[in-house]
Amino acid sequence: MSLLRFVPRCLALLLHLLGGLLLVGAVYPFIGLAARGRLNRRWSRGVLRICGVRLTVQGEPVAAGPILQVANHVSWLDIFVMNAVRPSAFVAKREIRNWPLVGWLVAGAGTVFIERGQRHAMQAVAQTMQTRFARGEALTLFPEGTTSDGLSLLPFHTGLFESARLTGVTIQPVALRYLRDGRRDPYAAFIGDETLVANLWRVLSVSGLAVEVEYAPPLPACNAAGEPLSRGALSRNAREAIAARLGQGGGADFPEAAAVPR
Repeated sequence: MSLLRFVPRCLALLLHLLGGLLLVGAVYPFIGLAARGRLNRRWSRGVLRICGVRLTVQGEPVAAGPILQVANHVSWLDIFVMNAVRPSAFVAKREIRNWPLVGWLVAGAGTVFIERGQRHAMQAVAQTMQTRFARGEALTLFPEGTTSDGLSLLPFHTGLFESARLTGVTIQPVALRYLRDGRRDPYAAFIGDETLVANLWRVLSVSGLAVEVEYAPPLPACNAAGEPLSRGALSRNAREAIAARLGQGGGADFPEAAAVPR
């Protein structure tokens, strides 16, 4: 790892984050959803460039209209990776709100924070999600509830699938695969007791990091008999689609898509 690589990247990232806060505070209140999306996409791609993370996209993200994107969770980078393709608001644990700069930024960008383990909080978040869907917004959910090493997939929490089910919003599974020097690697994962500062040091000090984002086809809302699927079935189908794309097997039988660098 190189201090000479870390220092300029860290300074550039700090300035980029401050610029993002200025956008959120001074520009976002006066522009529409589509314009915010374009700015989010461009700004998030800037984060990845500064961090030296190469982005490759597979499959076809749903490009417009309300949608619930469901992805596995590996790193603090995930938010910027997802926004670099199809900008969205996020459903995230409340602890992220307290992160320096990043917490303020994602809060200003419309993140829906959830207090884990609080039933009434889950209900409030579900109502907020339905309101966002009614406005035509995209939301991204990390249903594992925490980060993993990116090579495995944790069990999914099913509760927040209910908002999408009740409103009939499209659900699209998304698999995030992090690589180092062209090979799947947990290097960028933000897990365990590691601090955000320590993870920033590791990520910003190394070269050869990349992330593959694979969009599975949207999930069917009904079974073969035409009956609406339960939130448990939707969660299970989403997890199987992501697991298949992480190479774990047991996933839904979806066709693979060619890689498209973007």
